[in-house]
Amino acid sequence: MEFLINISYIVASVLFIFGIKMLGSADTARKGNLLSSIGMLLAVIVTLLNRDANDGDPLNFTWIIVGIGIGAAVGFVWAKKVQMTGMPELVALFNGFGGLASLLVGWAEFAKKGDFFDSDYPTFTAFAVVFAVLVGGITFTGSMIAYLKLSGKMSGSATVFPGQKALNALVFVALLAFGGIFIGTEAAWALYVVIGLSLALGVLGVIPIGGGDMPVVISFLNSFSGIAASAAGFVILNNVLIVAGCLVGASGIILTVIMCKAMNRSLGNVLFGGFGASSGKAQEVEGEMKPISTEDAFYVLEAAESVIFVPGYGMAVAQAQHAVKELGEILENNGAEVRYAIHPVAGRMPGHMNVLLAEADVPYEQLCEMDEVNAIMETVDVAIVIGANDVVNPAAAEDESSPIYGMPIINVHQAKTVFALKRGQGAGFSGLVNTLFFRDNTRMIYGDAKATMNNLVGQFKD
Repeated sequence: MEFLINISYIVASVLFIFGIKMLGSADTARKGNLLSSIGMLLAVIVTLLNRDANDGDPLNFTWIIVGIGIGAAVGFVWAKKVQMTGMPELVALFNGFGGLASLLVGWAEFAKKGDFFDSDYPTFTAFAVVFAVLVGGITFTGSMIAYLKLSGKMSGSATVFPGQKALNALVFVALLAFGGIFIGTEAAWALYVVIGLSLALGVLGVIPIGGGDMPVVISFLNSFSGIAASAAGFVILNNVLIVAGCLVGASGIILTVIMCKAMNRSLGNVLFGGFGASSGKAQEVEGEMKPISTEDAFYVLEAAESVIFVPGYGMAVAQAQHAVKELGEILENNGAEVRYAIHPVAGRMPGHMNVLLAEADVPYEQLCEMDEVNAIMETVDVAIVIGANDVVNPAAAEDESSPIYGMPIINVHQAKTVFALKRGQGAGFSGLVNTLFFRDNTRMIYGDAKATMNNLVGQFKD
């Protein structure tokens, strides 16, 4: 039985690895997700059949079935009801619940055994419990704050106060101290202090991070949820949980580094820089925003030979991806070359725009990375910016006083004509003024992005 269980865990781990690999392509992403799900189902079933994991005692399947039923029902309803605009918040919640599960596993194992000194590896087991609790607690509350910011239930701007960094450092040092006390003495009170401090540090660590940095935070917390799961695997000596946690942790860190590189900032600057805490003196921009009607925009697009769409969170809010795709097809049929420029940190989570456009069946070969489109931007007739802000802000390249100076952007300001779709004249989620909107070659199309796209489609069909 032990041999079959280990073989099953190896098979599940291989399915996880191939599943993640397949997620790298839009053509195989769904199969990869299904493959990974099958691997997890296999791991769960085998674990439930493993009596050795429960010290030889039969499991109480009543509570297990109740738990699975409740979890499956909640997951099914959420997955069906969530809009694409709410996907980042849902990912944040999933990360948080993963961290909470790891915290509870660590606590439950200690409550179950009571004394690790009777085990073969008392110090290591106690350390694994502390690590699972610490990382899991930070992940849970940090993800909840990310969820509240992304959903608009609390301000998306950075919240800072005097002595904040010192307080965070003090809490972290206290965590290490009480964690050491628990490892050395296995005092239950010390573990409960670690739990409380880890939950507090998750809140304190995320509130000073502005909304513009949410893609990095999401990927970082995703990595943390994997690390916490791996630690929980060491606590209960479950090989497949260790492997799955390491895969999530490693992929999350890699993605975090990619996000930071795309913003030309270090992870430390993102986590501790307090970006967006205050706008300071209002930035002075010469010129004014020049509006254009969809009727006039139609004539420009009708004569265009090359068009680039640059999607942002505004497209997600308006659920305009299908209308965008329809307009793109019409422009292609009219003889224009159409591309979609995707910035790595556009939207509210990594890959947000890719997911939206894939949902609308936009051909994957038309999705272009930032460097690819920047090389040809000066030859583009029309660039259509749909709800993007910081990722197309020329201040990142021209204004040394700007908080985003040095951040690589999509150089739409170099296109011959730019149409910027916005609901109004306000700043974006990060609170920064976009100097692109004041350029001589930029025209503003105000209103709901989906309605605007449908109006342009109607102009071509008439």
